[in-house]
Amino acid sequence: MDEDGKITDGEECEEPTPEPRPFNKDRLVLYHWTQSFTSQKVRLVINEKGLVCEERDVSMPLQEHKEPWFMRLNLGEEVPVLLHGETIISDYNQIIDYMEKTFVGDTVAQLVPEVDSPLHERVQQYRRLLDELPMDAYTHGCILHPELTADSMIPKYATAEIRRHLANAATELMKLDHEEPQLTEPYLSKQKKLMAKILDHDNVNYLKKILGELAMVLDQVEAELEKRKLEYQGQKCELWLCGPEFTLADVCLGALLHRLKFLGLSKKYWEDGSRANLQSFFVRVQKRYAFRKVLGDIHTTLLSAVLPNAFRMVKKKPPSFFGASFLMGSLGGMGYFAYWYLKKKYM
Repeated sequence: MDEDGKITDGEECEEPTPEPRPFNKDRLVLYHWTQSFTSQKVRLVINEKGLVCEERDVSMPLQEHKEPWFMRLNLGEEVPVLLHGETIISDYNQIIDYMEKTFVGDTVAQLVPEVDSPLHERVQQYRRLLDELPMDAYTHGCILHPELTADSMIPKYATAEIRRHLANAATELMKLDHEEPQLTEPYLSKQKKLMAKILDHDNVNYLKKILGELAMVLDQVEAELEKRKLEYQGQKCELWLCGPEFTLADVCLGALLHRLKFLGLSKKYWEDGSRANLQSFFVRVQKRYAFRKVLGDIHTTLLSAVLPNAFRMVKKKPPSFFGASFLMGSLGGMGYFAYWYLKKKYM
């Protein structure tokens, strides 16, 4: 085990033990995966609030979320998971609400206005609206149907690789059932449901439908941003989705636009000039320190996702392909291809 709690040779099933230190009831530890959309939003909130937090990367392509040490933290096998002293929180929305309630004060940014504030319901409304968007369907669908995107950051090899795994999915499940008898029926059932879900995302008509619904949501956001311009016309202040203060709604919107840009949907939804307020928002939000720290350069997103996994694969035997991150997991073996793709396109 290295000092960052990463797993080394022969320790695949052991709980990572960080460098010994005195117990601190205020100590924050976040278990996450860098490319997990909900993990990204939690990390953005942590950095916007200026909190000191240890981050432990749980590689979903390497299926570290299925190792016993992590399952003791979260039986749901999902990231993110937040530890605060002896408190463990493993639900994305609960993590956000916990941090807003627990970490307050003059020096800590408040991302959700007080309940009695006129802005509270507006922020919560857009939080719900944006969080309910089917991001996994957008991600899987755009990878499988690149013809619906423009300037996607994902190499064509990813689509071919994913389709190959989908074609062999039934065989892989039968092999798992035969070679891993210790796996429970709920586990195999979960994999079958996941496979069915991804096959749904491969339906181009379904994808066009949800992308059309996404356009309507972005129209609503565009109109809301226009309201802010009119509401504060003539005043010297930076305007965000719900007002002059940066809120959780802006975190959700910024993370959404970053992912849509990565998938190759930005030209379709705002870079064509159809939503000028959205374009302006995206330019401004990318300049924020928290966004630069957590999300980095959009052009190197894929490279930053695959290279760490490529190095870690050398240290341990890669697990079964199936996991909670079925499609994005397949990107873990593409470090070589991602490097040359990005070098050709951006360097």
